[in-house]
Amino acid sequence: MQAWQRPSFAKIIKPGVNMQKTIFVVDDNDTNLASAEAALEDEYRVITLPSAKRMFAILERIKPDLILLDIEMPEMDGFETLSLLKTEPAYAEIPVIFLTSMTYSETEVRGFEMGVVDFITKPFSAPVLQNRIKTHLDIDEIIRERLNQIHRLQNGIIFVFADLVEKRDEMTRGHVERTSMYVRTLIEAMTANKLYEGEIRITDFDFFTISSRLHDVGKIVVSDKILNKKGTLTIDEFEVVKKHSLEGERIIDKMSDRTDDVEFLQHAKLFSGYHHERWDGKGYPYGLKETQIPIQGRIMAIADVYDALVSERSYKEAFSESASIEVICSESGKHFDPNLVEVFMQVTDRFHEIQKQFPSS
Repeated sequence: MQAWQRPSFAKIIKPGVNMQKTIFVVDDNDTNLASAEAALEDEYRVITLPSAKRMFAILERIKPDLILLDIEMPEMDGFETLSLLKTEPAYAEIPVIFLTSMTYSETEVRGFEMGVVDFITKPFSAPVLQNRIKTHLDIDEIIRERLNQIHRLQNGIIFVFADLVEKRDEMTRGHVERTSMYVRTLIEAMTANKLYEGEIRITDFDFFTISSRLHDVGKIVVSDKILNKKGTLTIDEFEVVKKHSLEGERIIDKMSDRTDDVEFLQHAKLFSGYHHERWDGKGYPYGLKETQIPIQGRIMAIADVYDALVSERSYKEAFSESASIEVICSESGKHFDPNLVEVFMQVTDRFHEIQKQFPSS
């Protein structure tokens, strides 16, 4: 049996060893695969693969902690493989070490520029391989924990900020919590239906969901008198409220100027600026129509309106669940993206559960 055929899906975790790190070894040479496996199998879960094609097939099921990647391979070499890994969000952060018999400085420069973390020269010795891998996995774990700490702090600030804005509006208690969960529900259903894969690719549902919590952040500039007015707003008052979409964009732009976390705030800005646009072009603030509206705005439009329908407001009583669903359906192709309405209809039970879990009163 060839060495690469021994990757042990049966040998996922060794007896007595908890939470083993997973390492892919990708090389078209059976001897190199066998040597790497023999050197590493006592400490790690090792999966040996004879080609990049096989690796990408396995990546759909198993995400490794590190990849040892040969440069010189037929069909797809190491540089081509690394490039594909770095362009796929789900795999871009996996550390990659090149295995190579080439010692040209140009090769190393190119590799480091593309994001490889190290080079190991073949033929390699077991101690060198073990020490290099341990070093990089330890560094990667430290970096991940620091990033997790930063993200926890960031999320805490976002939660508090969104909660402070919401508390100014007496009639929207729980709105931010509910709409963020509606958004997550829609995104998960879209992913399952492979809907709009070209427009949006979500690998971290929590990350995306939390950014939606800032969709009404622009309301911070609207006076309490208008926000909490009993009864219908005047035309002038409604014009003031409508400005919250643009104000939200402006506030998030200011945040972006002071951080490198562009992706998170870009999602938040699109949720804020476009959730009152309409599929038929009659929304605000830009009057965009159909797929001119960013997908974040089209998703939040359904979540936002549904929550307004099932909740009591100063100008209306809460609608029943069935009446709210009927309104959303009747506005398909007018207010809402018809494809998203179809997805919404698949998850109405989940929407109702969320509404009961976080009631508005």
